[in-house]
Formats: sequence, structure tokens, C-alpha cells
Amino acid sequence: MILVNGASGKTGKAIIRSLVNMGQPVKAFIRRDGQRAAMTALGVSEIFIGDMTKAEDFKIAAKGTEKIYHICPNVSEYEVEIGKNMIYAAQNAGIERVIYHSVLHPHIEAMPHHWLKMRVEEMIIQSGLSFTILQPTAYMQNILNLIRVIKETGTYQVPFEPHSNTSLVDLLDVAEIATKVLIDPGHFGASYELVGIGKINPAEIANELASKMSTQIRAEKIDLLAWKENSKKSGMSKYSIDSLLKMFQYYEEFNLRGNDKVLGFLLGRKPTTFSTFLERELSRSNK
Repeated sequence: MILVNGASGKTGKAIIRSLVNMGQPVKAFIRRDGQRAAMTALGVSEIFIGDMTKAEDFKIAAKGTEKIYHICPNVSEYEVEIGKNMIYAAQNAGIERVIYHSVLHPHIEAMPHHWLKMRVEEMIIQSGLSFTILQPTAYMQNILNLIRVIKETGTYQVPFEPHSNTSLVDLLDVAEIATKVLIDPGHFGASYELVGIGKINPAEIANELASKMSTQIRAEKIDLLAWKENSKKSGMSKYSIDSLLKMFQYYEEFNLRGNDKVLGFLLGRKPTTFSTFLERELSRSNK
């Protein structure tokens, strides 16, 4: 049995779907009962409802499982606390393998949520557990959240300069690798950067979107004060807002680039290109 923490998010769902398709039994660790139906629809074997900030909940969730895929809630100020709880639960339950879903370049102190993931990586390495660390970059899927606005306004709006270079990865490629390292032996002690496109900027993304959608689209930087106010109204925590603002500033000053060789090696093929990703997803949305 594989315990997937943070199962209700898009990452957790993609990984569960991949594991279930490979015939692997999955226990989903979720926060609210309202998320139960989605987990059942994915075909999980068991569901545990609890709070990852509570060590006892984690300890109970880990019982009866052999492996853990650990995803912390996105941009969480409790990343280290939750990591400690996961490690304690894994040690207590005699877990065979722990896979930690980290982030590309966690050692950058200027991005606090990256920095906290490095602290968790350090704790896992020192824990004595059999582990693998995955370090994915930003998902191509994040752009899909903006498709409606892109269509309505003809703009791809981003919170940093449109010529800032970052890297992207298809979440389905990440889920494929997560499944591989959970099932296949030989990944003990490894840290894998998961990058599908090593260098791309919002202006290039806008051009690709325009080509695939047969319309004019331009990239533009949004007003960060307005972004901050809207984020507050949406209920985002002060820590998350401050951390993301620092990340946007880092992108502008230094970019965030990676290399696709590791992902290609693990997949045994070239990673999904942005063009292929768009063709796949836009065709789905038009059905």
C-alpha cells in the first residue's frame, strides 16, 4: 500500500491516477470529507482524513502502508513541521520507501518556500529512511488556469517581466516518474531534477498559445499591488503572498532555469514539449 499525502491537489490526483493505472493500491491522505468523492472516483483503496500538522494523524495514516509519497500543501509555512511529522510517522511504521516531492533548486534562500523544502530534504537525508527526492519545476498545467482570461482579453498575464526565463514540466511526465521511482528498485538516495523545458519565457509562451489558438495573444506583467490585494481577498496567507512575491522578484533578477536531461533519462524518451502539451490539452477542452 502506498500512502499519498496531499492527495486532493492536482499533483496528488495525477500521481494517484498513474499509480492506480499501474495496479498499485493507494491510501489517500486528505484534509476534508468533501474531498472523499474525488478520491473514490480515482480508485484509491483507502482514504484517511486528517491534518498533516498533527503528528498523531500522520502516525495513524501511515499504519498499514509500505511506501509514502509526500506532497506538502503548496507554499506552506508549515513545510518543516509537516516534514518532521511525515518522517516520524515513516520511522514509526517501518516504511520501506519515502518519496519527497520537493522543488527545482530548493537551495535558493531568496525564495522562502524553496528554502523550507531544502530543510526537509536535509531532515530526510539524515533520517535513516530509504528515500528518493523529486525536484520538479513549475507545471505547464498552471497555464491552463488562465485560458479563459487569455481568450477573453488576448493577454497572458504574469506577475513578472515577460522576458524572464523559467523552466516548465508536464505534470503527467512528473506523475510517470513518481510511479517509476515508487515501483522500480534502484532509486535509493537519489535527487532528481524534473524539467521538461529548460528555458522559456512568458513572451514565448504567449506566441505558442497564439499559434495553437489562432488568435493574437501578448504577454504582459500584471500590477503586483492588485495581485496582492486579490490574493488577500481569496484567503491566501500572508506567508504565501510574501513568498510568492519574492519568487516573482527572483525570476526577474535571476530567472529559474533547469536541464531536461535527467527527466529524459528517467522517462526513456524526450520530455513532453510545450507545443505537444498545448495540442493535447486544447483538443481535450474543445471536445
